[in-house]
Amino acid sequence: MPKTLPNMKADQSDTESKLPVTDSFWTASDSEQIYRSQAWGQGYFSIHDDGHMYVHPMGIERVGIDLHQIIEGLSERGIQTPVLLRFTDIVDHRLQTLKSAFAQAIEENDYQGGYVAAYPIKVNQQHQVVEEVARYGHQLGYGLEVGSKPELLAVMAMTTDTPGQFIICNGFKDAQYIEAVILAHKLGRTIIPVVENIRELDLIIKFAEKHGVHPRIGVRVKLASAGSGRWATSVGIKSKFGLTITELLHAVQTLRDHDMLDSLELLHCHSGSQHQDISTIKSAITELVHVFTQLHETGAKLKYLDVGGGLGVDYQGSASDQASSMNYSLEEYASDVIYRIGSICTAKDIDHPTVVTECGRAMVAYSSVLVFNVLGSTGPSDLIDPDLVVHDDNPSAPQPLRDLRHALNALREGSQNLAEIYHDTTRARGDAMSLFSLGYLSLEHRAEVERLFWTVCSLIQSACLDMEEVHEPLAGIDDLMSETYFANFSLFQSLPDTWAIDQLFPIAPIHRLNEEPTKRAVLADITCDSDGKIDLFVSDTGHPEHTLNVHEIVDDQPYYFGVFLVGAYQETLGDLHNLFGDPHAVHIEIEDDEWSIREVVKGDTISEVLSYVQFEPDRLARSLEKECERAVKRKAMTVRESRILSEFYESGLNGYTYLNPEDKIS
Repeated sequence: MPKTLPNMKADQSDTESKLPVTDSFWTASDSEQIYRSQAWGQGYFSIHDDGHMYVHPMGIERVGIDLHQIIEGLSERGIQTPVLLRFTDIVDHRLQTLKSAFAQAIEENDYQGGYVAAYPIKVNQQHQVVEEVARYGHQLGYGLEVGSKPELLAVMAMTTDTPGQFIICNGFKDAQYIEAVILAHKLGRTIIPVVENIRELDLIIKFAEKHGVHPRIGVRVKLASAGSGRWATSVGIKSKFGLTITELLHAVQTLRDHDMLDSLELLHCHSGSQHQDISTIKSAITELVHVFTQLHETGAKLKYLDVGGGLGVDYQGSASDQASSMNYSLEEYASDVIYRIGSICTAKDIDHPTVVTECGRAMVAYSSVLVFNVLGSTGPSDLIDPDLVVHDDNPSAPQPLRDLRHALNALREGSQNLAEIYHDTTRARGDAMSLFSLGYLSLEHRAEVERLFWTVCSLIQSACLDMEEVHEPLAGIDDLMSETYFANFSLFQSLPDTWAIDQLFPIAPIHRLNEEPTKRAVLADITCDSDGKIDLFVSDTGHPEHTLNVHEIVDDQPYYFGVFLVGAYQETLGDLHNLFGDPHAVHIEIEDDEWSIREVVKGDTISEVLSYVQFEPDRLARSLEKECERAVKRKAMTVRESRILSEFYESGLNGYTYLNPEDKIS
């Protein structure tokens, strides 16, 4: 069983006793049908009978660890939500799974070459993540990919003890960068600079001759094959990186002229990112292999064929060609890549190359879970009154108000004309707002309009529950009646892709999953930005929906949500909107079927984020202290009051940028 922390059972029992009585007819299986963890979780996440979400770092067949228990345990240690949980064992398992899939494909297709994966550190550059991938990946023969000078410097220092570890250098390079790569060959590094333009090739040759180095060289070619999904335009003749075929042939001739053609070892391409459709992968690989074989015929004896990244992650669990999904499996991907490369090379009587992939998203996305607490809610529920008394229909009352009263009475009398009533109700509300804007509707009447409208809509929503299929215009009634749940996190810091490109991430409560979620809501973060909300969720159909099934908030009891599959790109793309910094990050590992904390990376303090934007925290504190002293001098504040304010300011500078979970929004 997972580790039980001191007093944990007593605290949990006390908590559970205050929660609503569990509906006997609602089970964890019912929640699974709503939140679909088995569809998007790839065996790493599941809902258990106790109503909690569990993580299975080594796959579903192995021990599961209660996420809620982890959060409660961290809270006892003073680590509050929001918190990013990183499961190092999932990273290890993903790397091994990738290796196994290609090993199986190599065996089944009688492929004569090898396979190596390179982790692009841009996907998640956090030191702990890169270190884990590098450490475990080295055991599997995996390498690292860098795309900038800072990334190169980081990786060169990280691989001092593993100089033979494969390093691929993509992206634009200046003279200093290339000279460093050439000199790294003298350290025994297996490092391959990938030529993105002809100028880079000239610099490689120049520094190779200057330092007497016979380097390994790669080239990236621009493919004509179309991409798919959000990044479809990142490939093709107008793609950002790589050489055209004309430039590629020129590069081969240049290397031949300098007696360095044997240095050309790797052919690379960018086929796109998050491929949702397997057919685009097949087309790109086929084109790439034909370029590879024809380069061989020119005398370029390439050893490596780098198919780039693009292996998708099925965020919504629909196994479809939608933007946040993929219509193929890892095994199918590996099989298609190996089969197409092997069959074309065999037909051309060319040795099978070592296949290289840069599938960073598929390596690390599953390993991180963002957990945050709900602070409060707002929405129409406060205006719904099932026992609302409808006054006698006074002919002098404004017509919209009379129409709303009539609609409520019709529903109470059992009318089944729900669509007609909904139309009339919506129109009456609009008419009432117009009258108010013209000064012909009192505040009292407007308040009654609000209560009547939302009460009528609530009754219509309840009646829709008994329908086998809800048609327009009633199909949007759940979205209309949804609440806004305020969540203690920053969308821009922790989930920037949700804001920027409408990326869909699986979101679910991590507890209370043996209770029926009776409300629907959108999630709003705590930034002062109207875009700081999540209103696109994985649904029970696998297609995106604009609201999420949630439980009613219980006073004085925490309610936690997990955002899953956030290990790729989110941390390094995050910004400091409203100066909300990085959340706490906790590395969890499993040993002897128990969870333990491997490392805690404390989130940014207010002082740190102020420093990021060139404020000087010490100077700010001194400025406030002086202002307090002046206030004391003019007797506007007592010494004790000035001390309280100064201490608050000082402790605040050293505190977390997020809200204290104990403080509630009413």
